[in-house]
Amino acid sequence: MSITSVSPQDMAFNNRSRKSNSPFQPKLCTTLFFIVLFTIPAFFLLHAPTTASICTTFAPHAKPWSGDLRVAEFAWNRLPFLEENPPAISLKIAVFSRKWPIGTTPGGMERHAHTLHTALARRGHQVHIFTSPPQEESNSISSEKNNHQADAPSSPYIHWHEGEPGRWRYNKAYEQFLEENQKQPFDVVHSESVALPHSLARDIPNLAVSWHGIALESLQSDIFQDLARRPNEPISPVFNQSLQGVVPKVLNEIKFFKNYAHHVAISDSCGEMLRDVYQIPSKRVHVILNGVDGNDFREDVKLGKEFRTKIGIPSNAKLVLGVAGRLVKDKGHPLLHEAYSRLIKKHPNVYLIVAGSGPWENRYKDLGSQVLVLGSMSPSMLRAFYNAIDIFVNPTLRPQGLDLTLMEAMMIGKPLLASRFPSIKGSIVVNDEFGYMFSPNVDSLLEALEAVVNEGPERLAKRGKACREYAVSMFTATKMALAYERLFLCIKNDTFCAYP
Repeated sequence: MSITSVSPQDMAFNNRSRKSNSPFQPKLCTTLFFIVLFTIPAFFLLHAPTTASICTTFAPHAKPWSGDLRVAEFAWNRLPFLEENPPAISLKIAVFSRKWPIGTTPGGMERHAHTLHTALARRGHQVHIFTSPPQEESNSISSEKNNHQADAPSSPYIHWHEGEPGRWRYNKAYEQFLEENQKQPFDVVHSESVALPHSLARDIPNLAVSWHGIALESLQSDIFQDLARRPNEPISPVFNQSLQGVVPKVLNEIKFFKNYAHHVAISDSCGEMLRDVYQIPSKRVHVILNGVDGNDFREDVKLGKEFRTKIGIPSNAKLVLGVAGRLVKDKGHPLLHEAYSRLIKKHPNVYLIVAGSGPWENRYKDLGSQVLVLGSMSPSMLRAFYNAIDIFVNPTLRPQGLDLTLMEAMMIGKPLLASRFPSIKGSIVVNDEFGYMFSPNVDSLLEALEAVVNEGPERLAKRGKACREYAVSMFTATKMALAYERLFLCIKNDTFCAYP
């Protein structure tokens, strides 16, 4: 059976796109711009009080929490879950993921999916991954591999659908899901973001969708990217086009998100947005922060020193900054590039290691020998990278997302220099000791960089220890997997919703 249905909201979006050449386009652009200009600050104001309360709810002197987990409006990572082995019930879990990491440098969402569902399989759950063919293979995936057994009892079953490598075809994946579901019904279905579209997901009562990005976040990101323009730089035509497309998409999301059975937000502020702006009942919004594998990201001072020598950083370097991820505009590289180029005029002995690839790669190389651009890295290489730096910089212009790099750096014991957004402030840099925050503009970032340089590596190392203690309590793969497991058990049976 081939499913190619298109939801009403998708049709509406496509119709609007075809009308982009309308004579009323300039007026529409202006109208949308002012709508966005006045509504986005209101959304931020909605978040401020609750985010602040989240940071103080779990102070050391706070009383232990108990109750129905479904009404908890804070991140479940803050709660201790018993690591029963095996778990109380072994679940059959279906996972829809656009990609499954096969190569050495997977993206953040792929790494999250792999870490989470591999951990759940190790816990004894039967996990089935429905995903696109791996891009590393040039030939079509054989029928035998389409439904291959797990490599080991503790590994997920991978179902590669037929078709072009790397191209997600949800209708093909859904066919495989229906076939497997007939053998033995799944206890819970997990859609990584919109891997399974609303037209299908809305009819699955035991489905949980985890949001790694929503349209309103994209809209906010577009605004901050435009605000980062240089004074003489004209407004990008893409910005106007984006406003036309994304505002109707936000409205459509608000209308149909409520039909998903359960929502998992990966930051406290995203959970607030789903409840307050998208108007989803609190009992169906659950905040579970991502986690990272502590074996992949652990402190190793010797490894860091060897890596510095290998890439050519002199032993008398005053400070070493590090940034990792895709080198694209929405990750804030226009800010960091400009701020760092000003910083080294005053502090020429401050080095910057850039781990990643993208359009800004060559621009960083043009800044001189103090910048070392190393390209994309495998987890083992990233471990050496994090251990080699004094502080991790994340200048993101995406207000709602939580990059795994923030958690990886903290897990290794590095302080952070990050954009002052509700998601990061409310879930990551919840204590001033964890580092510095700056407004998403060049002047604010440069001021923060100056403060970091003046503070020096010894004080930063003390901050790093505090970061590691917090990360170990919040961002481990085990903590994330146990939280998702409890949610999935709760979806299966209400008796598991009571905590403790």
